[in-house]
Amino acid sequence: MALSMFVYTCKVTQYPVKRDADGRILVNPHPSKDYLSPEESMKHIYLQKGYHLELVASEPMVSQPVAIAWDGDGRMYVAEMNTYMQDVNGTGEGKSTCKIVRMEDTNGDGELDKETVFIDSLILPRMILPLDNRLLVNETYSNNIYSYEDTNGDGVADVKKLVYANDSHDNKNLEHQKSGLIWNLDNRIYVTVDPVRYRFTGDKLVADSMQESPGGQWGLTHDDYGRLYFSSAGGETPAVNFQQNPYYGYLDLRGELPGNFIEPWPIIATPDVQGGLPRLRPDSTLNHFTACTGQSVYTGDRLPADMKGDLLICEPVGRLIRRAKVIDSAGMIMLKNAYDRQEFLASSDMNFRPINTVTGPDGCLYVVDMYHGIIQESAWTAKGSYLRPQILRAGLDRNIGRGRIYRIVANRIKPNKEKPHMLEQSSAELVQYLSNPNSWWRETAQKLIVLRGDKSVVPALENLANNSPMALARIHALWTLNGLGALNENLLFKALKDDNAQVRKTAVWISEDFMSNNNPALLDKLDALKDDTSADVRFQLGLSLRYNKNDRAQGIVNYLANNPTNGVLAKSQKKYDDVVAARKLIAEKERMMREADRLLVTNGAVIFKSLCASCHGEDGKGINNGGKTPPAPPLANNKDVNGDPDKLIRILLYGLTGPVDGKVYANTMPALNGNDDNYIASAISYIRSDFGNKAHTVTPDQVKKIREENATRTKSWTMDELNAIKK
Repeated sequence: MALSMFVYTCKVTQYPVKRDADGRILVNPHPSKDYLSPEESMKHIYLQKGYHLELVASEPMVSQPVAIAWDGDGRMYVAEMNTYMQDVNGTGEGKSTCKIVRMEDTNGDGELDKETVFIDSLILPRMILPLDNRLLVNETYSNNIYSYEDTNGDGVADVKKLVYANDSHDNKNLEHQKSGLIWNLDNRIYVTVDPVRYRFTGDKLVADSMQESPGGQWGLTHDDYGRLYFSSAGGETPAVNFQQNPYYGYLDLRGELPGNFIEPWPIIATPDVQGGLPRLRPDSTLNHFTACTGQSVYTGDRLPADMKGDLLICEPVGRLIRRAKVIDSAGMIMLKNAYDRQEFLASSDMNFRPINTVTGPDGCLYVVDMYHGIIQESAWTAKGSYLRPQILRAGLDRNIGRGRIYRIVANRIKPNKEKPHMLEQSSAELVQYLSNPNSWWRETAQKLIVLRGDKSVVPALENLANNSPMALARIHALWTLNGLGALNENLLFKALKDDNAQVRKTAVWISEDFMSNNNPALLDKLDALKDDTSADVRFQLGLSLRYNKNDRAQGIVNYLANNPTNGVLAKSQKKYDDVVAARKLIAEKERMMREADRLLVTNGAVIFKSLCASCHGEDGKGINNGGKTPPAPPLANNKDVNGDPDKLIRILLYGLTGPVDGKVYANTMPALNGNDDNYIASAISYIRSDFGNKAHTVTPDQVKKIREENATRTKSWTMDELNAIKK
């Protein structure tokens, strides 16, 4: 299918709005619920001064887009979840009728003019990663990852290969499943939720287990230097686990989101918010991030320089995009809203649903707008929920099958119209792009060279690492050499002494791959950095030696952790030590258990960390929510957790709504009855044996009994109902 399309380049005159004395847009208390054409919708979208929107694609060419990515020739792949919430019940959501379309510019004028359905018959595709001519894809409810390739040039994938095999079915609600699949600077591929990262070796993804779940939900990004940023919609936290690479453990720090960062500033009344009235201001606007998602760090070269390195976070319930300044304070990363009680982008169109952002080959920032009425999964829109009547009253269930992709352009800077041809270029030609000011070109070139394994470019890469005046080019050259298995020790040692702290930090990070036999010469060089002038270098040094059991390596870690100038590392190390100690305690408890109980608790720990922790907290003590009501009650030393197990079974099977011990929480506990009895028993057994709880495990037979007794139940429980049940 080939369709003509255009980039909507003329500036749109926005509808007039009223502003307060500080210039902030006054809230529209009664917005129209009607579907708006793309051009009309753009008139309701307000950007900060100096920027404007351009329409790249819209329905019928795209339907409910959720993610975009470009291959080395600049062809855009769009993942569509076009079965998502077609009505308030989520009817037909699991049908295999979703697709991935490919859009391209065939005449080199910088505008997309051709579209093909690259893959069809998918179930809610959630992760896409272009490699070379291959596209990696993961579907919802599946742990398998496939590569797809078009071998005859018609734009339709005709070869499908399994590159990562895990046939277990992922039964979690789709909002709690992993996303991401991003190729980071270190040549590892990261995802959210699951404690795993991958390397692409040959034609397979090889998994590398991590100590903990990295957290997060929908959306994952990294900056120029490989720092990863996650978001937790369930935990209502716009950014999480960005202090350190998740390979070293999960770490959030008090004060990393200072002031009122967790408060969004919509320009529209927000009736359809999970949590109801406690999540609304008197003017009916969202008072707390809830659907935080689709984040990206702007790393292009065609927006103003002060945008570089800023973190963009989508809030589709609030119909806005937050722009956050990233502040490095002695190694601790803090985020600050770039504007005072305003947002970078906000809309008064009820159906505007920004769910993803990404830097494009042209140096601009792209926005994926699902343009959908319902933006909450059916587990939270069931009968008896707060959301259901709000959705039906507003008619939001009627807006389906649409979607838009925009790009944000600077008023005084033209986008780059150079069309990439990297897939046809030689590896030698790709080396030049490692010095490009736009990260898309650098990252794509590095990825392609590493995938090809072409060592003929090693001399050129060594020259770049030695002589480039651009620190980022030296960093990419080092990682590309490392990805080829061709980085020599002398060049690594030189990089450890580089004048630029980020290059030194990179060299410390890479040194982990040179630690076989503990490498005394390398340890000498690393030891010399324990008093480095950069807190970031010292922090990375402590992290990179964390898992090294060599006495000298651990001596360096202890020196760093006990130095008061390394406060972030000290907190990170304590968190790690606490996790290790807690695991030893659990292991000791498990040793005393029967084999069946031990398996339940072990499996339950995995379930909790990948699902429940986003709302209840990693330690079961709840989420610190900036003084506002947390999303869910704490589980640690909880009387209901330690009490009648049948109550917990009923809650996990059918969900829980309303107050708990007189307190109303922001989130409704969803029903998990799509999972089998062993899954439910495992989750309950784990929380009853950890977090200071000391109750006995629950068996699958106990779950089966409660499930059969309540086979006709379709709505969530309330605590009053549960407390009234007599055994």
